[in-house]
Amino acid sequence: MQDEKGIALGELINQYKLERVNPEVSDEGIFVSIPETNRPALPLTGFFEHYESKRVQLIGNAEVEYIKGMPEPIKEVIFDELLSYNPPCLIFTSNNTPDPVCIEKCNKYSVPCLLTDRGTTELSGEIVRWLKVKLAPCITVHGVLMDVFGEGVLIMGESGIGKSEAALELIKRGHRLVSDDVVELSKVSDVTIVGRAPDITKHFIELRGIGIIDVKALYGVECVKDSQQIDMVIQIEEWDRDKEYDRLGMEDNYIEFMGNKVVCHTLPIRPGRNLAIICETAAVNHRQKKMGYNAARELYNRVQRNIDKGTHFDGAL
Repeated sequence: MQDEKGIALGELINQYKLERVNPEVSDEGIFVSIPETNRPALPLTGFFEHYESKRVQLIGNAEVEYIKGMPEPIKEVIFDELLSYNPPCLIFTSNNTPDPVCIEKCNKYSVPCLLTDRGTTELSGEIVRWLKVKLAPCITVHGVLMDVFGEGVLIMGESGIGKSEAALELIKRGHRLVSDDVVELSKVSDVTIVGRAPDITKHFIELRGIGIIDVKALYGVECVKDSQQIDMVIQIEEWDRDKEYDRLGMEDNYIEFMGNKVVCHTLPIRPGRNLAIICETAAVNHRQKKMGYNAARELYNRVQRNIDKGTHFDGAL
């Protein structure tokens, strides 16, 4: 589990099915707080400047071969220094056997020594990706998150404006619910926001006048999804005849979450507008723009070409 200290080491051990070499050393109270790994090649030579001791330490084939060639007295000194920094754990990859001196020092400093048959590069990449998601900054917003044609659409607006009803119609049209009412947003990179439902409300929708419905139970597992990248936001508001709304879509508007900008469309509603179809169209149009085609820009170019033709014709007369 994650708390303000980071991710519990036991969760990482279970996630990657790591074998405990020294099970007598407990992982209780050990947390991983940095979403990176480290291969302590230079520290094994005695150079401890810039030793990233707070990261998960990976010992691969190269490090194991180097350790085999170290004299026993040097091993004692190096591993004593290496483990005195109390790294969260040592993971020996590719089924490499930990050196007895290493295990002895791990026990001395209560550092879990772990083993896996995965390769070092593969495991490092997977751990980094997993930790970046788990340790990402997180906020909660009021809205509905849907997977519409593969695009993550976050529908926002005031309570009672029709977000859940639009989500239910989208579900019936074959799209997938991620979260209703409360959406947890995590910043996993400078360009990516991922949304998910709190465990307590996962797969549930609240419909005023009916109550709580279980989407997974009613419509099947194919209608729900655990998480989704946020590709666009649809902000629903009541129609205001005195307000100017974008009618061409030449330039995108954005909303910001934790420093990341996400495309945002303001959708005015009044009786008779089908929100589900509009959300579908917005998602497909957004995908089309990502593929390099902008319908508003194409219309503008056509108008410009017609104006140019007319100007040339008038000149010829």
